[in-house]
Amino acid sequence: VQLQAYGGGLVQPGGFLRLSCAASGLSFGDYTIGWFRQAPGKEREGVSCISSVGRTSSADSVKGRFTISRDNAKNTVYLQMNSLKPEDTAVYYCAAVYDYSGGCGWGEYGYWGQGTLVTVSS
Repeated sequence: VQLQAYGGGLVQPGGFLRLSCAASGLSFGDYTIGWFRQAPGKEREGVSCISSVGRTSSADSVKGRFTISRDNAKNTVYLQMNSLKPEDTAVYYCAAVYDYSGGCGWGEYGYWGQGTLVTVSS
């Protein structure tokens, strides 16, 4: 199983980025995909997740600004990040877990991709 996160970069406050997570080696449509981030000196936190049936959940800090979606035909999950703030600066990771329940959360994810750095700064 491989997960590849990409799309990070440097953006000014108020700007936007779209992260992508491309998966291979798994039955993609059966998996919940989550986005996590880790800022310097802080613990990793869950950002947004999407279940196999499209249910989503997001951290309060990003609600209304970030949108997660998936394209099962392309084995890819997207994280559209709008109105970015300096506190969104972090390494963003995507992860996968088999979806037994149709929901999603921040529990045990068995597969992780490498991170992509998002820097929000003027």
